[in-house]
Amino acid sequence: MNKKIWLSPPHITGEEQKYIQEAFASNWIAPIGPNVDAFEKAICTYTKSKNCTVLSSGTAAIHLALLLLGIQENDEVICPTFTFSATINPVCYLKAKPVFVDSEKDTLNISPTMLEKTIETQIANGKKPKAILLVHIYGMPAKITEIQAIAAKYKIPIIEDAADTLGATYKKQYVGTFGEIGIYSFNGNKIITTSGGGALISKDKKHTEKAKFLATQARDKAVHYQHSEIGYNYRMSNILAGIGRGQLEVLENRIKARRANFAYYKKALSSINEITFTEEQKDSYSNRWLTTIQTDSYERREKIRLLLQKENIESRPLWKPMHLQPVFKNYTAYTNGTAEDLFACGLCLPSGSNLSNVDLKRITNCIKKAF
Repeated sequence: MNKKIWLSPPHITGEEQKYIQEAFASNWIAPIGPNVDAFEKAICTYTKSKNCTVLSSGTAAIHLALLLLGIQENDEVICPTFTFSATINPVCYLKAKPVFVDSEKDTLNISPTMLEKTIETQIANGKKPKAILLVHIYGMPAKITEIQAIAAKYKIPIIEDAADTLGATYKKQYVGTFGEIGIYSFNGNKIITTSGGGALISKDKKHTEKAKFLATQARDKAVHYQHSEIGYNYRMSNILAGIGRGQLEVLENRIKARRANFAYYKKALSSINEITFTEEQKDSYSNRWLTTIQTDSYERREKIRLLLQKENIESRPLWKPMHLQPVFKNYTAYTNGTAEDLFACGLCLPSGSNLSNVDLKRITNCIKKAF
């Protein structure tokens, strides 16, 4: 059987080991320590954000962000329907209600037009949303200027789920730094990884300090163990933060490699009219975490996916919209068919930063067989 080509595998350099060794040598194995502090500072330096708290996952970061904005039971939070369930689950942890909004074709992200219509309708129904959970999908920045203007008009805070988008920019500002709170993910398949982990960033130090407090079981300042609030075990360990420090040092190389993958695919498949790619919009710079294609039909997408699978090449359909998921079927959704079309006809291609030209040629030759 041919060598397995994964969709987005971790890419370790070996440089991470020095920070891990420092943690072992100093016996800093707990969810505190020098690597944690240094990783938070490095994230702030890279993204030009003011404050950062690293956590056990991006999902934990979203959960805490919602808590920090005071989201409670029955509050409504606007979410894109075209995303991963990890974006939505924390809303449900709090017994709040996601309100799903469809995408626009340019970026695959939430449609500004649909967003404003949703807010107006919900307000008319006496249910003003308490937050907008904005997601930047597959490394592509959303139309932030338009979305910010809408959020400001109706005085609704934005949480930016930039789990996929570390290193991407809009008007040369890093995605994740536009909203009240931003989050990143360092899951094993992300552009850099800590095995599992995430970060919460904010201009407001009160947010990151409160996040740190809640993430360490909400322990009050006392010589004994005392708790006045419910807390969580969400802090990143010093070991994983060490991996993150080493990974962050090569982030620009990882972005360069993934953008090169996109360029290769686009050139190699340019003669096939039935395949289209998502292009960068004006002022946007994508990290190209995953290269995605859209085909002319569900049948074509499946033909490509099954041909790749037969050759031991992993690919994956684009996200199944949240309003079609059994667990979320009873929540309000404002849709126009875009997300459903993306799911039916779209495919994620292998996009690892360690793909070789031989790998890419093998993948594109296989795709061409479908035509």
